[in-house]
Amino acid sequence: MSGSVGARLRHAPQWVRPAEVGRLLRHAVRELRRALAALRRKWRQSLRLRVVASTMLLGLVVVSLLGSVLYTQIASALERNRVSNAQNESLALTAQAQTQWDGSTSVTVDELNQAARDIMYRILSAPGPDPGRYVVMSRSLNNESDVVLASVRSGALDLSVVTPELQEAVAADPGRQHTQIVEVDVRGQQVPAVVVGSIVQVPNAGPYDLYFIYPMEQEVATMDLIGKAFVVAGLSLTVLLGAVAYVVTRQVVLPVRRAGEVAQRLSAGRLNERMPARGEDDLALLATSFNNMADSLQSQIRQLEGLSAVQQRFVSDVSHELRTPLTTIRMAVDVIHGSRQGFPEPSVARSAELLAGELDRFEELLADLLEISRFDAGAAALDVEPVDLRGTLAKVVGAALPLAERRGSVITVHAPDQPAEAEVDERRVERILRNLVVNAVEHGEGRPVDVHVGVDDGAVAVVVEDHGVGLRPGDAANVFTRFWRADPARARTTGGTGLGLSISLEDARLHNGWLQAWGEPGTGSRFRLTLPRTAGGTLHGSPLPLGPVDP
Repeated sequence: MSGSVGARLRHAPQWVRPAEVGRLLRHAVRELRRALAALRRKWRQSLRLRVVASTMLLGLVVVSLLGSVLYTQIASALERNRVSNAQNESLALTAQAQTQWDGSTSVTVDELNQAARDIMYRILSAPGPDPGRYVVMSRSLNNESDVVLASVRSGALDLSVVTPELQEAVAADPGRQHTQIVEVDVRGQQVPAVVVGSIVQVPNAGPYDLYFIYPMEQEVATMDLIGKAFVVAGLSLTVLLGAVAYVVTRQVVLPVRRAGEVAQRLSAGRLNERMPARGEDDLALLATSFNNMADSLQSQIRQLEGLSAVQQRFVSDVSHELRTPLTTIRMAVDVIHGSRQGFPEPSVARSAELLAGELDRFEELLADLLEISRFDAGAAALDVEPVDLRGTLAKVVGAALPLAERRGSVITVHAPDQPAEAEVDERRVERILRNLVVNAVEHGEGRPVDVHVGVDDGAVAVVVEDHGVGLRPGDAANVFTRFWRADPARARTTGGTGLGLSISLEDARLHNGWLQAWGEPGTGSRFRLTLPRTAGGTLHGSPLPLGPVDP
Protein backbone atom coordinates (compact mmCIF):
# COMPACT_ATOMS: atom_id res chain seq x y z
CA MET A 1 0.00 0.00 0.00
CA SER A 2 2.78 2.43 0.92
CA GLY A 3 4.63 1.59 -2.33
CA SER A 4 1.61 2.47 -4.47
CA VAL A 5 1.12 5.74 -2.58
CA GLY A 6 4.81 6.60 -3.14
CA ALA A 7 4.49 5.83 -6.85
CA ARG A 8 1.44 8.07 -7.13
CA LEU A 9 3.29 10.87 -5.37
CA ARG A 10 6.30 10.48 -7.63
CA HIS A 11 4.11 10.66 -10.74
CA ALA A 12 1.90 13.45 -9.43
CA PRO A 13 2.16 16.72 -11.36
CA GLN A 14 4.67 19.07 -9.82
CA TRP A 15 3.48 22.59 -10.40
CA VAL A 16 6.57 24.18 -8.88
CA ARG A 17 9.98 22.74 -9.81
CA PRO A 18 12.90 24.84 -8.52
CA ALA A 19 15.26 23.63 -11.26
CA GLU A 20 12.72 24.41 -13.98
CA VAL A 21 12.02 27.83 -12.48
CA GLY A 22 15.75 28.57 -12.33
CA ARG A 23 16.20 27.53 -15.95
CA LEU A 24 13.32 29.74 -17.07
CA LEU A 25 14.70 32.67 -15.10
CA ARG A 26 18.15 32.25 -16.65
CA HIS A 27 16.58 32.03 -20.10
CA ALA A 28 14.56 35.19 -19.43
CA VAL A 29 17.66 37.02 -18.22
CA ARG A 30 19.60 35.95 -21.35
CA GLU A 31 16.78 37.10 -23.61
CA LEU A 32 16.58 40.41 -21.76
CA ARG A 33 20.33 40.95 -22.07
CA ARG A 34 20.19 40.04 -25.76
CA ALA A 35 17.36 42.52 -26.32
CA LEU A 36 19.20 45.25 -24.42
CA ALA A 37 22.38 44.56 -26.39
CA ALA A 38 20.43 44.77 -29.67
CA LEU A 39 18.83 48.02 -28.53
CA ARG A 40 22.21 49.51 -27.54
CA ARG A 41 23.68 48.44 -30.88
CA LYS A 42 20.75 49.99 -32.75
CA TRP A 43 21.10 53.15 -30.66
CA ARG A 44 24.81 53.47 -31.51
CA GLN A 45 24.32 52.72 -35.20
CA SER A 46 21.23 54.81 -36.00
CA LEU A 47 21.57 58.59 -35.95
CA ARG A 48 17.91 58.89 -36.93
CA LEU A 49 16.79 56.85 -33.91
CA ARG A 50 18.85 58.99 -31.53
CA VAL A 51 17.53 62.26 -32.99
CA VAL A 52 13.89 61.14 -33.02
CA ALA A 53 14.07 59.68 -29.51
CA SER A 54 15.83 62.77 -28.12
CA THR A 55 13.32 65.09 -29.81
CA MET A 56 10.35 63.14 -28.46
CA LEU A 57 11.85 63.00 -24.97
CA LEU A 58 12.60 66.72 -24.89
CA GLY A 59 9.18 67.47 -26.41
CA LEU A 60 7.50 65.35 -23.75
CA VAL A 61 9.38 67.20 -21.00
CA VAL A 62 8.49 70.61 -22.44
CA VAL A 63 4.83 69.66 -22.97
CA SER A 64 4.63 68.25 -19.43
CA LEU A 65 6.07 71.40 -17.88
CA LEU A 66 3.88 73.68 -19.99
CA GLY A 67 0.78 71.56 -19.28
CA SER A 68 1.51 71.57 -15.56
CA VAL A 69 1.84 75.37 -15.51
CA LEU A 70 -1.35 75.89 -17.52
CA TYR A 71 -3.25 73.31 -15.45
CA THR A 72 -2.20 75.04 -12.22
CA GLN A 73 -3.14 78.48 -13.52
CA ILE A 74 -6.56 77.32 -14.75
CA ALA A 75 -7.26 75.54 -11.45
CA SER A 76 -6.27 78.66 -9.47
CA ALA A 77 -8.48 80.86 -11.64
CA LEU A 78 -11.47 78.54 -11.23
CA GLU A 79 -10.90 78.42 -7.48
CA ARG A 80 -10.67 82.22 -7.14
CA ASN A 81 -13.80 82.66 -9.23
CA ARG A 82 -15.69 80.10 -7.16
CA VAL A 83 -14.60 81.70 -3.87
CA SER A 84 -15.57 85.17 -5.08
CA ASN A 85 -19.02 84.04 -6.24
CA ALA A 86 -19.56 82.12 -2.99
CA GLN A 87 -18.67 85.15 -0.87
CA ASN A 88 -20.96 87.48 -2.81
CA GLU A 89 -23.85 85.05 -2.75
CA SER A 90 -23.38 84.32 0.96
CA LEU A 91 -23.27 88.01 1.78
CA ALA A 92 -26.56 88.61 -0.02
CA LEU A 93 -28.27 85.60 1.57
CA THR A 94 -27.03 86.55 5.04
CA ALA A 95 -28.49 90.05 4.58
CA GLN A 96 -31.85 88.60 3.52
CA ALA A 97 -31.89 86.24 6.50
CA GLN A 98 -31.07 89.08 8.89
CA THR A 99 -33.88 91.16 7.41
CA GLN A 100 -36.33 88.29 8.01
CA TRP A 101 -35.13 87.90 11.61
CA ASP A 102 -35.45 91.61 12.22
CA GLY A 103 -39.10 91.54 11.12
CA SER A 104 -39.95 88.35 12.98
CA THR A 105 -42.48 88.49 15.87
CA SER A 106 -41.57 85.06 17.26
CA VAL A 107 -40.99 84.90 20.99
CA THR A 108 -41.04 81.33 22.23
CA VAL A 109 -38.48 78.69 21.45
CA ASP A 110 -40.87 76.74 19.26
CA GLU A 111 -41.80 79.83 17.31
CA LEU A 112 -38.14 80.76 16.89
CA ASN A 113 -37.26 77.23 15.70
CA GLN A 114 -40.14 77.34 13.24
CA ALA A 115 -39.01 80.74 12.00
CA ALA A 116 -35.47 79.40 11.56
CA ARG A 117 -36.75 76.49 9.48
CA ASP A 118 -38.89 78.83 7.39
CA ILE A 119 -35.97 81.13 6.68
CA MET A 120 -33.72 78.16 5.88
CA TYR A 121 -36.05 76.54 3.36
CA ARG A 122 -37.55 79.71 1.84
CA ILE A 123 -34.47 81.89 1.54
CA LEU A 124 -31.17 80.10 2.27
CA SER A 125 -31.64 76.65 0.72
CA ALA A 126 -30.69 76.11 -2.93
CA PRO A 127 -33.58 74.93 -5.12
CA GLY A 128 -33.52 71.66 -7.08
CA PRO A 129 -32.62 68.02 -6.33
CA ASP A 130 -28.87 68.65 -6.74
CA PRO A 131 -28.20 71.78 -4.69
CA GLY A 132 -25.18 73.89 -5.50
CA ARG A 133 -24.90 74.99 -1.87
CA TYR A 134 -25.58 73.68 1.59
CA VAL A 135 -26.42 75.86 4.57
CA VAL A 136 -25.96 75.13 8.26
CA MET A 137 -27.23 77.36 11.05
CA SER A 138 -25.85 76.72 14.52
CA ARG A 139 -25.43 78.49 17.85
CA SER A 140 -22.40 80.77 17.90
CA LEU A 141 -19.56 80.02 20.29
CA ASN A 142 -19.91 83.35 22.13
CA ASN A 143 -23.73 83.14 22.45
CA GLU A 144 -24.64 83.53 26.14
CA SER A 145 -28.45 83.68 25.74
CA ASP A 146 -30.61 81.32 27.74
CA VAL A 147 -32.74 80.59 24.66
CA VAL A 148 -31.19 77.73 22.71
CA LEU A 149 -32.42 76.96 19.22
CA ALA A 150 -31.89 73.72 17.37
CA SER A 151 -29.30 73.63 14.61
CA VAL A 152 -30.80 73.70 11.13
CA ARG A 153 -29.29 72.47 7.87
CA SER A 154 -30.52 72.48 4.29
CA GLY A 155 -29.09 69.18 3.07
CA ALA A 156 -26.86 66.21 3.77
CA LEU A 157 -23.91 68.24 5.03
CA ASP A 158 -23.93 69.30 8.67
CA LEU A 159 -21.73 71.16 11.10
CA SER A 160 -19.10 68.37 11.05
CA VAL A 161 -17.62 69.72 7.80
CA VAL A 162 -16.94 73.09 9.43
CA THR A 163 -13.56 73.16 11.10
CA PRO A 164 -13.17 74.48 14.68
CA GLU A 165 -10.75 77.10 13.36
CA LEU A 166 -13.45 78.60 11.14
CA GLN A 167 -15.99 78.55 13.99
CA GLU A 168 -13.55 80.37 16.28
CA ALA A 169 -12.74 82.92 13.56
CA VAL A 170 -16.45 83.67 13.00
CA ALA A 171 -17.07 84.03 16.74
CA ALA A 172 -14.04 86.26 17.20
CA ASP A 173 -14.90 88.65 14.33
CA PRO A 174 -18.69 88.59 13.77
CA GLY A 175 -18.69 91.71 11.66
CA ARG A 176 -17.18 90.15 8.52
CA GLN A 177 -17.27 86.94 6.47
CA HIS A 178 -14.73 84.18 6.92
CA THR A 179 -13.85 81.73 4.15
CA GLN A 180 -12.17 78.35 4.15
CA ILE A 181 -11.67 75.53 1.59
CA VAL A 182 -12.11 72.00 2.93
CA GLU A 183 -12.70 68.50 1.57
CA VAL A 184 -16.29 67.27 1.84
CA ASP A 185 -18.04 64.04 0.95
CA VAL A 186 -20.79 64.62 -1.60
CA ARG A 187 -22.61 61.54 -2.85
CA GLY A 188 -19.70 59.33 -1.97
CA GLN A 189 -17.05 61.49 -3.66
CA GLN A 190 -14.48 63.65 -1.93
CA VAL A 191 -14.46 67.11 -3.48
CA PRO A 192 -13.14 70.48 -2.32
CA ALA A 193 -15.74 72.94 -1.06
CA VAL A 194 -15.80 76.64 -0.21
CA VAL A 195 -17.18 77.27 3.29
CA VAL A 196 -18.24 80.85 4.05
CA GLY A 197 -19.15 81.69 7.64
CA SER A 198 -21.10 84.71 8.95
CA ILE A 199 -23.42 85.64 11.90
CA VAL A 200 -27.09 86.63 12.13
CA GLN A 201 -28.70 88.07 15.24
CA VAL A 202 -31.81 86.09 16.27
CA PRO A 203 -34.27 88.05 18.42
CA ASN A 204 -34.37 86.80 22.01
CA ALA A 205 -31.80 84.05 21.13
CA GLY A 206 -28.57 85.96 20.42
CA PRO A 207 -26.03 85.42 17.63
CA TYR A 208 -26.16 82.31 15.41
CA ASP A 209 -23.64 81.20 12.80
CA LEU A 210 -24.55 80.71 9.14
CA TYR A 211 -22.21 78.48 7.18
CA PHE A 212 -22.65 78.33 3.40
CA ILE A 213 -20.98 75.27 1.88
CA TYR A 214 -20.33 75.33 -1.90
CA PRO A 215 -18.96 71.99 -3.24
CA MET A 216 -16.78 72.54 -6.33
CA GLU A 217 -18.07 69.53 -8.27
CA GLN A 218 -18.34 71.39 -11.54
CA GLU A 219 -14.83 72.81 -11.17
CA VAL A 220 -13.44 69.33 -10.43
CA ALA A 221 -15.20 67.90 -13.49
CA THR A 222 -13.91 70.78 -15.58
CA MET A 223 -10.33 70.22 -14.39
CA ASP A 224 -10.63 66.48 -15.05
CA LEU A 225 -11.72 67.23 -18.60
CA ILE A 226 -8.93 69.76 -19.04
CA GLY A 227 -6.38 67.28 -17.62
CA LYS A 228 -7.46 64.56 -20.04
CA ALA A 229 -7.36 67.03 -22.89
CA PHE A 230 -3.83 68.08 -21.87
CA VAL A 231 -2.69 64.43 -21.75
CA VAL A 232 -4.14 63.64 -25.17
CA ALA A 233 -2.80 66.88 -26.64
CA GLY A 234 0.63 66.33 -25.06
CA LEU A 235 0.95 62.78 -26.36
CA SER A 236 -0.30 63.81 -29.79
CA LEU A 237 2.13 66.72 -29.89
CA THR A 238 5.00 64.45 -28.81
CA VAL A 239 4.19 61.94 -31.55
CA LEU A 240 3.91 64.81 -34.03
CA LEU A 241 7.30 66.13 -32.93
CA GLY A 242 8.75 62.64 -33.42
CA ALA A 243 7.27 62.47 -36.92
CA VAL A 244 8.63 65.91 -37.77
CA ALA A 245 12.06 64.96 -36.41
CA TYR A 246 11.94 61.73 -38.44
CA VAL A 247 11.15 63.60 -41.66
CA VAL A 248 13.75 66.31 -41.02
CA THR A 249 16.41 63.79 -39.97
CA ARG A 250 15.66 61.68 -43.00
CA GLN A 251 16.35 64.63 -45.24
CA VAL A 252 19.73 65.06 -43.57
CA VAL A 253 20.68 61.44 -42.91
CA LEU A 254 19.96 60.09 -46.39
CA PRO A 255 22.57 62.30 -48.11
CA VAL A 256 25.09 61.51 -45.39
CA ARG A 257 24.33 57.80 -45.74
CA ARG A 258 24.71 58.04 -49.50
CA ALA A 259 28.03 59.80 -48.94
CA GLY A 260 29.14 56.93 -46.69
CA GLU A 261 28.11 54.33 -49.27
CA VAL A 262 29.88 56.21 -52.05
CA ALA A 263 32.99 56.53 -49.83
CA GLN A 264 32.96 52.78 -49.22
CA ARG A 265 32.73 52.09 -52.95
CA LEU A 266 35.56 54.55 -53.56
CA SER A 267 37.70 52.79 -50.95
CA ALA A 268 36.94 49.50 -52.73
CA GLY A 269 38.49 50.88 -55.91
CA ARG A 270 35.40 52.07 -57.80
CA LEU A 271 36.82 55.53 -58.46
CA ASN A 272 33.99 56.60 -60.79
CA GLU A 273 31.39 56.65 -58.01
CA ARG A 274 29.88 60.09 -57.24
CA MET A 275 27.15 61.58 -55.05
CA PRO A 276 24.04 63.09 -56.66
CA ALA A 277 24.11 66.87 -56.14
CA ARG A 278 20.80 68.72 -56.47
CA GLY A 279 19.85 72.19 -55.31
CA GLU A 280 21.95 74.89 -53.70
CA ASP A 281 21.60 74.11 -49.99
CA ASP A 282 24.23 72.89 -47.54
CA LEU A 283 23.69 69.23 -48.46
CA ALA A 284 24.14 70.05 -52.14
CA LEU A 285 27.35 71.89 -51.19
CA LEU A 286 28.46 68.79 -49.27
CA ALA A 287 27.76 66.56 -52.29
CA THR A 288 29.59 68.95 -54.62
CA SER A 289 32.61 69.16 -52.30
CA PHE A 290 32.62 65.38 -51.91
CA ASN A 291 32.53 64.88 -55.68
CA ASN A 292 35.33 67.41 -56.15
CA MET A 293 37.39 65.55 -53.56
CA ALA A 294 36.66 62.24 -55.34
CA ASP A 295 37.70 63.79 -58.68
CA SER A 296 40.93 65.03 -57.16
CA LEU A 297 41.66 61.66 -55.55
CA GLN A 298 40.89 59.82 -58.77
CA SER A 299 43.20 62.12 -60.70
CA GLN A 300 46.01 61.71 -58.19
CA ILE A 301 45.57 57.95 -57.97
CA ARG A 302 45.64 57.63 -61.75
CA GLN A 303 48.70 59.84 -61.85
CA LEU A 304 50.39 57.68 -59.23
CA GLU A 305 49.36 54.53 -61.09
CA GLY A 306 50.87 55.99 -64.25
CA LEU A 307 54.06 56.89 -62.42
CA SER A 308 54.19 53.44 -60.87
CA ALA A 309 53.68 51.80 -64.25
CA VAL A 310 56.43 53.98 -65.75
CA GLN A 311 58.72 53.10 -62.84
CA GLN A 312 58.00 49.39 -63.16
CA ARG A 313 58.56 49.48 -66.90
CA PHE A 314 61.75 51.48 -66.38
CA VAL A 315 63.12 48.94 -63.90
CA SER A 316 62.09 46.06 -66.15
CA ASP A 317 63.51 47.66 -69.30
CA VAL A 318 66.73 48.66 -67.60
CA SER A 319 67.12 45.20 -66.11
CA HIS A 320 66.58 43.56 -69.49
CA GLU A 321 68.80 46.01 -71.32
CA LEU A 322 71.59 45.40 -68.82
CA ARG A 323 71.58 41.71 -69.73
CA THR A 324 73.46 42.19 -72.98
CA PRO A 325 76.37 44.31 -71.69
CA LEU A 326 76.45 42.20 -68.53
CA THR A 327 76.95 39.05 -70.62
CA THR A 328 79.88 40.67 -72.42
CA ILE A 329 81.35 41.84 -69.12
CA ARG A 330 80.91 38.36 -67.66
CA MET A 331 82.83 36.78 -70.54
CA ALA A 332 85.64 39.31 -70.17
CA VAL A 333 85.77 38.94 -66.39
CA ASP A 334 85.86 35.14 -66.69
CA VAL A 335 88.86 35.40 -69.03
CA ILE A 336 90.63 37.84 -66.71
CA HIS A 337 89.76 35.83 -63.61
CA GLY A 338 91.00 32.59 -65.23
CA SER A 339 94.32 34.22 -66.11
CA ARG A 340 94.90 35.87 -62.75
CA GLN A 341 97.70 33.43 -61.82
CA GLY A 342 99.84 34.71 -64.72
CA PHE A 343 99.73 38.34 -63.67
CA PRO A 344 103.13 39.57 -62.45
CA GLU A 345 101.59 41.86 -59.84
CA PRO A 346 99.62 40.26 -56.93
CA SER A 347 97.47 43.37 -56.67
CA VAL A 348 96.24 42.85 -60.23
CA ALA A 349 95.28 39.25 -59.44
CA ARG A 350 93.42 40.42 -56.31
CA SER A 351 91.62 43.05 -58.36
CA ALA A 352 90.49 40.32 -60.76
CA GLU A 353 89.05 38.34 -57.84
CA LEU A 354 87.24 41.40 -56.44
CA LEU A 355 85.89 42.19 -59.91
CA ALA A 356 84.49 38.67 -60.27
CA GLY A 357 82.88 38.82 -56.82
CA GLU A 358 81.25 42.20 -57.40
CA LEU A 359 80.01 41.03 -60.79
CA ASP A 360 78.34 38.09 -59.06
CA ARG A 361 76.63 40.53 -56.70
CA PHE A 362 75.58 42.68 -59.63
CA GLU A 363 74.03 39.69 -61.40
CA GLU A 364 72.14 38.72 -58.23
CA LEU A 365 70.87 42.29 -57.84
CA LEU A 366 69.76 42.34 -61.47
CA ALA A 367 67.95 39.03 -61.06
CA ASP A 368 66.24 40.31 -57.90
CA LEU A 369 65.19 43.54 -59.64
CA LEU A 370 63.66 41.53 -62.47
CA GLU A 371 61.77 39.40 -59.96
CA ILE A 372 60.53 42.47 -58.09
CA SER A 373 59.35 44.02 -61.36
CA ARG A 374 57.36 40.85 -62.09
CA PHE A 375 55.67 41.08 -58.68
CA ASP A 376 54.92 44.79 -59.17
CA ALA A 377 53.45 44.13 -62.60
CA GLY A 378 51.35 41.22 -61.31
CA ALA A 379 53.03 38.85 -63.76
CA ALA A 380 54.36 36.38 -61.19
CA ALA A 381 52.79 32.91 -61.46
CA LEU A 382 53.10 29.65 -59.55
CA ASP A 383 54.19 26.29 -60.90
CA VAL A 384 52.49 24.14 -58.27
CA GLU A 385 53.28 20.51 -57.48
CA PRO A 386 53.22 18.33 -54.34
CA VAL A 387 56.53 18.84 -52.52
CA ASP A 388 57.90 17.42 -49.27
CA LEU A 389 59.50 20.43 -47.64
CA ARG A 390 61.92 18.23 -45.73
CA GLY A 391 63.74 17.43 -49.01
CA THR A 392 63.72 21.08 -50.11
CA LEU A 393 65.08 22.13 -46.72
CA ALA A 394 67.82 19.49 -46.94
CA LYS A 395 69.03 20.95 -50.26
CA VAL A 396 69.00 24.48 -48.81
CA VAL A 397 70.95 23.46 -45.69
CA GLY A 398 73.46 21.52 -47.78
CA ALA A 399 74.11 24.57 -49.95
CA ALA A 400 74.54 26.78 -46.85
CA LEU A 401 76.98 24.47 -45.04
CA PRO A 402 80.15 26.04 -46.51
CA LEU A 403 79.04 29.49 -45.34
CA ALA A 404 78.10 28.06 -41.92
CA GLU A 405 81.50 26.46 -41.56
CA ARG A 406 83.24 29.73 -42.37
CA ARG A 407 81.04 31.55 -39.83
CA GLY A 408 81.44 28.84 -37.19
CA SER A 409 77.72 28.05 -36.97
CA VAL A 410 76.09 24.62 -36.77
CA ILE A 411 72.77 24.19 -38.58
CA THR A 412 70.42 21.70 -36.91
CA VAL A 413 67.17 20.60 -38.56
CA HIS A 414 64.27 19.49 -36.33
CA ALA A 415 61.84 17.76 -38.69
CA PRO A 416 58.98 15.36 -37.96
CA ASP A 417 58.96 11.76 -39.13
CA GLN A 418 55.82 12.16 -41.27
CA PRO A 419 56.08 13.96 -44.61
CA ALA A 420 55.65 17.75 -44.59
CA GLU A 421 53.99 17.75 -47.99
CA ALA A 422 52.23 20.74 -49.58
CA GLU A 423 51.22 21.91 -53.06
CA VAL A 424 53.77 24.68 -53.71
CA ASP A 425 56.13 26.12 -56.28
CA GLU A 426 59.33 24.44 -55.13
CA ARG A 427 61.62 26.97 -56.79
CA ARG A 428 60.06 29.88 -54.92
CA VAL A 429 59.86 28.03 -51.59
CA GLU A 430 63.49 27.01 -51.94
CA ARG A 431 64.40 30.65 -52.53
CA ILE A 432 62.50 31.68 -49.38
CA LEU A 433 64.22 29.03 -47.24
CA ARG A 434 67.63 29.85 -48.72
CA ASN A 435 67.21 33.53 -47.82
CA LEU A 436 66.10 32.67 -44.27
CA VAL A 437 68.91 30.17 -43.61
CA VAL A 438 71.63 32.38 -45.12
CA ASN A 439 70.42 35.40 -43.14
CA ALA A 440 70.38 33.33 -39.94
CA VAL A 441 73.98 32.23 -40.52
CA GLU A 442 75.01 35.77 -41.49
CA HIS A 443 73.50 37.34 -38.33
CA GLY A 444 74.02 34.38 -35.97
CA GLU A 445 77.40 35.54 -34.67
CA GLY A 446 78.80 32.02 -35.06
CA ARG A 447 76.15 30.52 -32.77
CA PRO A 448 73.97 27.50 -33.64
CA VAL A 449 71.10 27.87 -36.12
CA ASP A 450 67.98 25.75 -35.53
CA VAL A 451 65.47 24.95 -38.25
CA HIS A 452 62.07 23.58 -37.12
CA VAL A 453 59.55 21.92 -39.41
CA GLY A 454 55.89 21.52 -38.38
CA VAL A 455 52.82 20.14 -40.11
CA ASP A 456 49.11 19.80 -39.33
CA ASP A 457 45.95 19.13 -41.30
CA GLY A 458 45.82 22.52 -43.00
CA ALA A 459 49.33 23.97 -43.07
CA VAL A 460 53.08 23.33 -43.04
CA ALA A 461 55.52 25.66 -41.34
CA VAL A 462 59.28 26.19 -41.19
CA VAL A 463 60.89 28.28 -38.46
CA VAL A 464 64.51 29.38 -38.86
CA GLU A 465 65.98 30.44 -35.52
CA ASP A 466 69.32 32.06 -34.81
CA HIS A 467 70.86 33.17 -31.51
CA GLY A 468 72.71 36.22 -32.73
CA VAL A 469 72.18 39.97 -32.53
CA GLY A 470 68.38 39.69 -32.75
CA LEU A 471 65.96 42.45 -33.70
CA ARG A 472 65.21 45.69 -31.95
CA PRO A 473 61.62 46.70 -31.14
CA GLY A 474 59.89 47.65 -34.38
CA ASP A 475 62.45 45.94 -36.63
CA ALA A 476 60.21 42.89 -37.18
CA ALA A 477 57.86 45.06 -39.25
CA ASN A 478 60.72 46.55 -41.31
CA VAL A 479 62.85 43.52 -42.18
CA PHE A 480 60.75 42.81 -45.28
CA THR A 481 61.11 46.37 -46.62
CA ARG A 482 63.19 46.68 -49.77
CA PHE A 483 66.87 47.58 -49.18
CA TRP A 484 66.28 47.92 -45.42
CA ARG A 485 69.12 46.99 -43.06
CA ALA A 486 68.93 46.72 -39.30
CA ASP A 487 72.48 48.06 -38.93
CA PRO A 488 73.66 50.10 -41.94
CA ALA A 489 77.21 50.09 -40.59
CA ARG A 490 77.34 46.29 -40.60
CA ALA A 491 79.37 44.85 -43.50
CA ARG A 492 77.88 42.10 -45.68
CA THR A 493 80.16 39.08 -46.10
CA THR A 494 77.84 37.18 -48.42
CA GLY A 495 77.14 39.93 -50.96
CA GLY A 496 73.40 40.33 -50.26
CA THR A 497 71.28 42.70 -52.37
CA GLY A 498 68.83 43.88 -49.71
CA LEU A 499 65.88 42.47 -51.66
CA GLY A 500 65.93 38.86 -50.49
CA LEU A 501 63.36 39.12 -47.70
CA SER A 502 61.12 41.39 -49.79
CA ILE A 503 61.07 38.79 -52.57
CA SER A 504 60.53 36.03 -50.01
CA LEU A 505 57.50 37.88 -48.59
CA GLU A 506 56.02 38.24 -52.09
CA ASP A 507 56.65 34.53 -52.75
CA ALA A 508 54.86 33.62 -49.51
CA ARG A 509 51.90 35.86 -50.35
CA LEU A 510 51.73 34.31 -53.81
CA HIS A 511 51.10 30.97 -52.03
CA ASN A 512 48.45 32.58 -49.69
CA GLY A 513 51.01 32.01 -46.96
CA TRP A 514 52.59 33.95 -44.11
CA LEU A 515 56.17 35.09 -43.60
CA GLN A 516 56.64 36.57 -40.14
CA ALA A 517 59.56 37.72 -37.97
CA TRP A 518 60.23 37.90 -34.25
CA GLY A 519 63.33 38.91 -32.36
CA GLU A 520 64.87 40.40 -29.24
CA PRO A 521 68.23 42.19 -28.94
CA GLY A 522 70.95 39.81 -27.75
CA THR A 523 68.58 36.82 -27.84
CA GLY A 524 68.25 36.13 -31.54
CA SER A 525 65.50 36.12 -34.10
CA ARG A 526 62.96 33.71 -35.54
CA PHE A 527 61.46 33.76 -39.04
CA ARG A 528 58.39 31.62 -39.67
CA LEU A 529 57.13 30.54 -43.07
CA THR A 530 53.60 29.09 -43.04
CA LEU A 531 52.02 27.69 -46.21
CA PRO A 532 48.62 26.04 -46.85
CA ARG A 533 48.90 22.36 -47.75
CA THR A 534 46.59 22.74 -50.74
CA ALA A 535 47.07 25.30 -53.49
CA GLY A 536 44.80 28.31 -53.00
CA GLY A 537 43.90 27.29 -49.45
CA THR A 538 43.35 29.70 -46.57
CA LEU A 539 45.41 29.69 -43.39
CA HIS A 540 43.74 29.77 -39.99
CA GLY A 541 46.82 29.10 -37.88
CA SER A 542 50.37 27.79 -37.89
CA PRO A 543 51.73 24.46 -36.60
CA LEU A 544 54.71 26.26 -35.01
CA PRO A 545 54.83 29.25 -32.66
CA LEU A 546 56.46 32.46 -33.80
CA GLY A 547 58.04 33.20 -30.43
CA PRO A 548 60.84 31.17 -28.83
CA VAL A 549 60.20 27.51 -28.04
CA ASP A 550 60.47 26.50 -24.39
CA PRO A 551 63.01 23.74 -23.67
